[in-house]
Amino acid sequence: MGDRATDPAGEFGAPSVTPEPVAVPDGQADRRASRRGLAAAIGAYVFWGLVPLFWPLLDRSGAVELLAHRIVWAFVLALLIALLVARRELRRTLGSPRALLLLALASVVISVNWGTYIWAVTHEQVVQASLGYYINPILSILAGVLVLGERLSVPQWVAVGLAAAAVVVLTVDYGRPPWVSLILAASFATYGVCKKFTDADPIVTLVIESGFVLLPSIGYLVWLGLQGRGTFGALGTGYSLLLVVSGVITVAPLLGFAYAATRLGLSTMGLAQYLAPTLQFVLGVWWFGEPMGTARWIGFGLVWLALLVLTVGALLPAPRVRLRAADHASGHDGTTAGPPTRGPGDPGRRRRTDRHRRRSADG
Repeated sequence: MGDRATDPAGEFGAPSVTPEPVAVPDGQADRRASRRGLAAAIGAYVFWGLVPLFWPLLDRSGAVELLAHRIVWAFVLALLIALLVARRELRRTLGSPRALLLLALASVVISVNWGTYIWAVTHEQVVQASLGYYINPILSILAGVLVLGERLSVPQWVAVGLAAAAVVVLTVDYGRPPWVSLILAASFATYGVCKKFTDADPIVTLVIESGFVLLPSIGYLVWLGLQGRGTFGALGTGYSLLLVVSGVITVAPLLGFAYAATRLGLSTMGLAQYLAPTLQFVLGVWWFGEPMGTARWIGFGLVWLALLVLTVGALLPAPRVRLRAADHASGHDGTTAGPPTRGPGDPGRRRRTDRHRRRSADG
């Protein structure tokens, strides 16, 4: 998600058509790429935000069965796309033991994340699920401190403190910690750390991650079928098609996110990420009618304040740090690291040069 870049193979690897050369200013091309990237980012996060409307359609299946179907059909669709547009990248990643180890860990934590989310949405816990994705950026910061040895800025410390206070308030209100929120946030933060060390295309990593848990998922679905408890094929064609669509809703927004990430800066993507939990929160409160007492509003208010502090701190320019060692080496700090040197414009040097020229002329 760094600097903007264009996709030389066309959008998501589709065959690109080379038109007649047209003189287009670089700035105009960048603006067009940014607009397309912004549209893709908004589309992806809105899609994720509206996903709670989908899972209740499959309420006749258990959460574990839905997770298994999601893994199987996401693997099938992602593999087809990867074979079409990222075959070389897939082969390269499969040949890297380090990448495979990281993706194996990632597959476990993302499965926990997916399963928890499905359970939450199908058990009237959409608001708690939205809280998990609100506090995910803050837990990701803590993961950076604990795993990567990063140092927190003042706004980040303030955000962490506010988020911790919010968890305390919500724990008192619920009578227990908001486990759904904490599991979602912690699993996704861990997933982010794994992906940070994996330099691979998102669709390729999805293939490999789902591939690691594919056989257990298929085994579980077969076992359910033998027990007469499986819902695929037992509840009509329409219901079975919805189970297949669970793979589509996993892959489709990921493609939009990947497209946007190469065309937008970190700050824009960072702001766009709050669309998904905001839509989930709105759905939970006003569509599904989940209760929001005063304490919960206070808890969410603290989280929103933490995110505001975090966002403003990220958008402000970093303070300039004076590099004393560099200043000392260059003599800019009033001292010198070695013998004083004089440049061509130095008055003393000019006087010596003039005397040398006069002596040469006299001689």
